[in-house]
Amino acid sequence: MNLLEVSNICKTYGDGEVAVQALKDVSFSVPKGEFVAIVGESGSGKSTLLNMIGALDTPTSGRVMIGGQDIFSINDRKLAVFRRRNIGFIFQAFNLIPELTVEQNIMFPVLLDYQKPDKKYLEELLAVLNLKERRSHLPSQLSGGQQQRVAIGRALITHPSLILADEPTGNLDTLNSGEVIALLKEASKKYEQTIIMITHNRSIALTTDRVLNVSDGVLTDLGRCRE
Repeated sequence: MNLLEVSNICKTYGDGEVAVQALKDVSFSVPKGEFVAIVGESGSGKSTLLNMIGALDTPTSGRVMIGGQDIFSINDRKLAVFRRRNIGFIFQAFNLIPELTVEQNIMFPVLLDYQKPDKKYLEELLAVLNLKERRSHLPSQLSGGQQQRVAIGRALITHPSLILADEPTGNLDTLNSGEVIALLKEASKKYEQTIIMITHNRSIALTTDRVLNVSDGVLTDLGRCRE
């Protein structure tokens, strides 16, 4: 069963002679539990595509289905709730709240949704992310790799249908980059988590299940990387 279905997505910015087609009739699907990398040059349209999938921007035409829900067929209020409960985001810049501890940052999306935190799952994530001894630290007291691990925990805590990672290793050195990718792969395997990751690093892309390439707004499926 496909968790994500993107159908004939087009995105045009501007009108007339100054119009720019950022995405051109993009279609693909992702089954539950697959870890997919999207690669492409800067300005190719891959970030625009990720924004469409995450409902951070709206397409000029086309459809995005997540778990059978056409995300652009619901009103803004319901879409905000759907996004909060079904999509986890991991950003290059970490985007942690500086005044909150590791534990509080991870739990923040749950509290924002007025839900009761799953303490058992929180403890499991802290262990998997090797953050138990850092749970009371502030982001300023962490390394870049540790901050990105917190961001991964924050993305996983709501049990989202889909995780979107935008250059999650972009601010990390080689060692920490490898650790972050290993954690994402473990999340995909252990929790059957569906992950779509943008990366400029082709060697990192080849460690995922499948690679998609975006060039001048056109998407090409480069196929599976490993069995």
